[in-house]
Amino acid sequence: MTRLTAGQSVVEALRAEGVEYIFGVVGSAFLEVLDAMYGRTDIQFVGCRHEQGAGFMAMGYARATGRPGVCLVQNGPGVTNLLTCAAGALVCHAPMVILGGAPMAGQMYRDSFQELDQLGVFRPVCKAAIQINRSDRAPEILRHAFRVATSGKMGPVYVDLPRDLLSVQDVDVDIQAPERYRPPQRPEGDVERVREAAELLRHAESPAMIVGGGVVWGESHAEAVRLAEQLGAPIVASYERNDAVPNDHPLYVGPLGRAGAPEAAEATLAADVVLALGTRLSHFTSFYDGRYFAEGAKLIQVEIDQHEIGRNMPVDVGILGDAGAVARALSASLEEAVLPAALERRRAAAAELRGKRLRRLDAEGALDMLPMKPQRVYAELRRALPAETALVFDAGGSPAYGYDRLHFGTPRTMFGTLDLGCIGAALPQAIGVKMGRPGDPVVSVNGDGAFFMNAQELETAVRWKVPVVNIVMNNGSWGSEKAYQKLLYGERYIEADIGNPRYDKLAELCGGRGFYVERPEDVGETMAEALALDTVSVIEIPIDPDELPYPARAADVFKSDD
Repeated sequence: MTRLTAGQSVVEALRAEGVEYIFGVVGSAFLEVLDAMYGRTDIQFVGCRHEQGAGFMAMGYARATGRPGVCLVQNGPGVTNLLTCAAGALVCHAPMVILGGAPMAGQMYRDSFQELDQLGVFRPVCKAAIQINRSDRAPEILRHAFRVATSGKMGPVYVDLPRDLLSVQDVDVDIQAPERYRPPQRPEGDVERVREAAELLRHAESPAMIVGGGVVWGESHAEAVRLAEQLGAPIVASYERNDAVPNDHPLYVGPLGRAGAPEAAEATLAADVVLALGTRLSHFTSFYDGRYFAEGAKLIQVEIDQHEIGRNMPVDVGILGDAGAVARALSASLEEAVLPAALERRRAAAAELRGKRLRRLDAEGALDMLPMKPQRVYAELRRALPAETALVFDAGGSPAYGYDRLHFGTPRTMFGTLDLGCIGAALPQAIGVKMGRPGDPVVSVNGDGAFFMNAQELETAVRWKVPVVNIVMNNGSWGSEKAYQKLLYGERYIEADIGNPRYDKLAELCGGRGFYVERPEDVGETMAEALALDTVSVIEIPIDPDELPYPARAADVFKSDD
């Protein structure tokens, strides 16, 4: 046992978990915790300009490193400003521990200053919401928070910190290393279910693989690729999981789902057995309607969360387990199971689809109109970006063009907010990604409307010397919504068009660098210059305002009477 102040016990418990940064906005409810970090460099408080920015930074850090991201904010409005970030972490399965200041325990339930039922507010968007009820239990409760956040399908946990419990000066506490209370687990799946899946794959005529977030979080790209090579199966990525396998692999065809590659859909539609490895087959991956599966095709789904198996698509074999561990078990069962002639045929089919996609994308490099089409911007970025670049996509029309058009050379380099579609998340999430992986280039891709939502975090990046490059494609509109109004509502526009400041100038006003690029031949050179900087930068690119993506959910939003 160690004797500490309560504030020190919180900091030491976090440091035992390997926490480097706590993202937040300074608040009076947790000054004891802040004071315990004074002068330290092994754990630091990153003061942000808005709690939402802090939450997305913590999420980006978690997703980039695989370790829990931590944020700490004031009770009341500070806590409620983190709700969207908690929901984003839940949807993206990002481990986060959200610490919220709370009124003094002795004054609760009296509508004291900035008092809310914060546990009730967070329960719907977190894996758990708990409160520290005694000063000496702070490390124990924080251990439980980290255990829950990192177990099974990972996600956020909210912890309430009553102010008066933090001010206790002399507390006996027990600080433990993570391996003492949450040893890592990689469940391999039920042996019988693995055998059934192996039998289906062994007798398949044309198998295909969909790789998802379980492959990314488990860092199981090598296992997934090995299994695909054994089968000669084309690999497609689930929505926003393009980085699950290296995109230069000859069996990789492209991403499936919303704004995905039509060639990826061809691959799954041609399959008689589909192995969904580490994916829940979410809305924007599957659309719940079987459009990407041939009639009579067999589906094998591997998931770490049992309630996701068969939830969105009926399965023939469902395996509860870690994607990498199950892939290894399947590989062991399939040694020399496929005849060389069948392997050659399958590889040739995958190569044809892969080549078809690459030729389609290369053709977009000839689009020479001004303002640039977003497709041309991405063609230039493909040439300019290093293979190890981490790309953070905002939600919206302009970034969506990039889902099919940028290549990912290494795992854990694609970030967005999946099916929650949080606009304004890219800049702060990119800052968190860069702080988690300072040696890698990090680029965020934004539309003009979304970027302004958290543009204040440019100052945070300047102050903390985080050299993130931010691309802002400016078409002067809320592009996704304008596309619906244009194509489905007879061009009856309501607040679809917006005005913007010059974002390159805004970056400079905050202390960073700004670039304004109007010609395609300047995109690559400007990107190279921005990536070499030691400060945050914005590359603003005006794009064709009439080039709008076809609405992904047109059939759901606008139905005929037939």
